[in-house]
Amino acid sequence: MKLTTPKLTKRTHAPHDPARPEDERLSIGRSYLYGLQHILTMYGGVIAPPLIVGGAAGLSGTEIALLVSAALFVSGAATLLQTLGVPYFGAKLPLVQGISFASVSTMVAIASGPGGLNSVFGAIIAAGAIGILITPFFSKIVRFFPPVVTGTIITVIGISLLPVAVRWAMGGDEQATDWGSTSNIGLAAFSLLVVLLVSRLVQGTLSRLSILIGIVAGTVFAVLVGKADFSGVGDGAIFSFPEPFAFGAPTFQIAAILSMVVVIFVIMTETTADILAVGEIVGTDVDARRVGDGLRADMVATTIAPVFGTFPASAFAQNVGLVAVTGIKSRYVVAAGGSVLLFLGLFPILGLVVASVPLPVLGGAGIVLFGSVAASGIRTLSKVEFDGNLNLVIVAVAIGFGVIPIAVPGFYAAFPDWVHVVLDSGISAASIVAVLLNIAFNVVTIGQKPSPSVVTAAPPVATRHHQ
Repeated sequence: MKLTTPKLTKRTHAPHDPARPEDERLSIGRSYLYGLQHILTMYGGVIAPPLIVGGAAGLSGTEIALLVSAALFVSGAATLLQTLGVPYFGAKLPLVQGISFASVSTMVAIASGPGGLNSVFGAIIAAGAIGILITPFFSKIVRFFPPVVTGTIITVIGISLLPVAVRWAMGGDEQATDWGSTSNIGLAAFSLLVVLLVSRLVQGTLSRLSILIGIVAGTVFAVLVGKADFSGVGDGAIFSFPEPFAFGAPTFQIAAILSMVVVIFVIMTETTADILAVGEIVGTDVDARRVGDGLRADMVATTIAPVFGTFPASAFAQNVGLVAVTGIKSRYVVAAGGSVLLFLGLFPILGLVVASVPLPVLGGAGIVLFGSVAASGIRTLSKVEFDGNLNLVIVAVAIGFGVIPIAVPGFYAAFPDWVHVVLDSGISAASIVAVLLNIAFNVVTIGQKPSPSVVTAAPPVATRHHQ
């Protein structure tokens, strides 16, 4: 049996070579303006896990507030580590780290059991440490991520995020009386319209701030029509440093740890996909070593997170979309955003201001952000050779598996829990299927034929233009 593997891309730039797009330095003011866009884009995703898990654990409102502050603080610190980096830790790419939503269902199940929140923290510490140990091996799979795989994964990342934007546009809470109301959707449409107008009519720096301008304009409009409420801002503490082990010492249960290890594999798969995606968008070299540095930063943040009272960290795909939309590729911009997250974690009252931005406003901007991720994946796939091979089958089947949990969320409900955890994420499902099919069809060359499939034999669909 003859095996062939794609060659890794060699590093051709020094760590701080200005030729690398991600090493561009902007002024402090512009860095923080662009960085603020990143924070507004992902803020809702960071605070959602502590709200859900804290409620499942039966915590009081004050205790849940501690979880939220800790989530912001750790997300900021993890983002700084990922973007600025230290030896062996940090991909040094414009990646925002936040509290992963992929672990929520597992954490809710553990928190609802006899061990409560302390067993959740213990499972995360143990699973994160295992993640650090396996990173050198896990990062080697980057050679199995040629453009046909990365393009497919990036496309599914965008597709999987679009329902989030739609739910935001409808109001974010299915139990609310105004869920899906014309006022909510209209507010999202207004925010989207502002983003589009700024993108079309304005040039230069302001054009690259179209998302931020759309969110600010949408929020102001929401205030004018009575759709925004900032009354709760004054209820928060002005300054609060996350207290180590504020909820007590972690406890370690084998079943909980095993469940969390499966989640860690999913998080590592998604983070690998995000690292490759942002590398493709930025146009920079990403090799196995860089993926390993990024995964180590991710896993260290995950392992330390429970010390401050929060949950696993992961790269946020929605911010990859923001890099694509704005064209701002500097990792220092994202580092500025990370410092804002850190600051919000220390000053809860400021976090409440950001949290008061209506979700429909974010939904309108999210249509552009998340759709651009899918468009970036399609652009990558446009460079793939589809003649005389099975690449079309790889893309078709991987996207199909990626869309299953999006189209029918309960599809894997009857399967064992570990199957549900792994495949219920469209990103991880598409990643696994694309990598395995690429190995089977492109790496293992035995038995290949010139016209291997009736699917690939089909001619491309032509579009007829009429004069």
